[in-house]
Amino acid sequence: MAISSSVASPLPSCSSVSSLTLRILYCPARIHIATSFSKKSNRGLVYCSVTSQLVVASSRLPARIGRAGRNGDLEFCVVTFYKFVSIENPEGEVLKHQEFLQGRDIHGRIYVNEQGINAQYSGPIEDALAYADWLKEDPRFSDILVQTSPALDGHAFPRLKMRFKPSLVQFEGGMSHLPVLNPTMRATLLTPAEWRERLQASINPFELPNKASGSNHDRRSLLLDVRNGYEWDVGHFQGAERPEVDSFRHTSVGLAGEETATFDLLAGVDKENTDILMYCTGGIRCDVYSTVLRQRGFQNLYTLSGGVSHYLKSEGSAGWVGNLFVFDSRLSLPPSTYNSNLTTNVRSKVVSESERFAKCYICRSRVLEFRHRNCANLDCNRLFLSCGSCVEEFKGCCCSDCTQAPRLRPVLPGHERYQKWHLYRDDDF
Repeated sequence: MAISSSVASPLPSCSSVSSLTLRILYCPARIHIATSFSKKSNRGLVYCSVTSQLVVASSRLPARIGRAGRNGDLEFCVVTFYKFVSIENPEGEVLKHQEFLQGRDIHGRIYVNEQGINAQYSGPIEDALAYADWLKEDPRFSDILVQTSPALDGHAFPRLKMRFKPSLVQFEGGMSHLPVLNPTMRATLLTPAEWRERLQASINPFELPNKASGSNHDRRSLLLDVRNGYEWDVGHFQGAERPEVDSFRHTSVGLAGEETATFDLLAGVDKENTDILMYCTGGIRCDVYSTVLRQRGFQNLYTLSGGVSHYLKSEGSAGWVGNLFVFDSRLSLPPSTYNSNLTTNVRSKVVSESERFAKCYICRSRVLEFRHRNCANLDCNRLFLSCGSCVEEFKGCCCSDCTQAPRLRPVLPGHERYQKWHLYRDDDF
């Protein structure tokens, strides 16, 4: 339906802005639009004079204006942190955070509940770090580990979700019953330097004990990747087995019964004499899952403090192969991302011959770029690695069946992400 409109109020004036982008998502009638604009929040309001209602729309400046970076553009970064701490009034805590974030250009996921906070968000450096600094002024969060990385293309998240959430991470059965607030129930933290030392401790540091020998005098270690299989596909520590899950909430390693023991990396492990070295992207999944393993009798649990991102920043890529998968629009980051300045021009790299362990999901050939894509079939949306030939042959889909699906999206370059379905449904691909 065509919409005619006229702008009734003047547009903002800014030397960095060439035009104002006005997006009207839906309006049931011919309208006249009155707009107001806040340069502080980069947001506008659009009203329908016919219905006297707020039209579902957005009016904002281009994403990369503000404090100038090296090339005259705004420097954006991604910030991540979490903290398990008792919060007596989480709903009130959420309101405090929402009030502070009002007018700041922050996009991402920030969740709060009785057990603490979990945050991943993007924004201009000034706004992004201001929020972290504000949080650390609270004694409950003063020791929180704040990690940053560059976001070269502006926001890495589409919008801000700042709210109460029953589970800080998705886990089968929820988290409320897990003793995550008790540090003794979580895995022992290893600094990145200590972790690297463990990796290099012996020639075969991750070999399981020989149960047939009946000897336990020689302590052994087992490396446990507490992520998803598709994350392992683009990068992992040498010696780590690929996780057999595609969602952390379904992780069950160490919990299997005898009928499924062959698929459980921890099945039959000596719980008293085996050191379990756990790692994930930022540390929170290990903290959560280690409480589960502790309840199952595993005594020697260790985790990489701050996760892989902290390790790459502190120790570089020693012992690490490939890139690091991240849950934002960047998807895959080379290790150099974390030990460089925010202004460094870091992009997802094309891998060397020695690092080509990742395979195309469809034809199983080696892939040249560690970057996932979503299946073009909206009703599948599988996250998978694909070589260029299969992207072209299967029209961005993960299999031949998906190419015949009724809700197909266009084939996108690997660095782009799909938008909402309504933006594609009227087009013919």
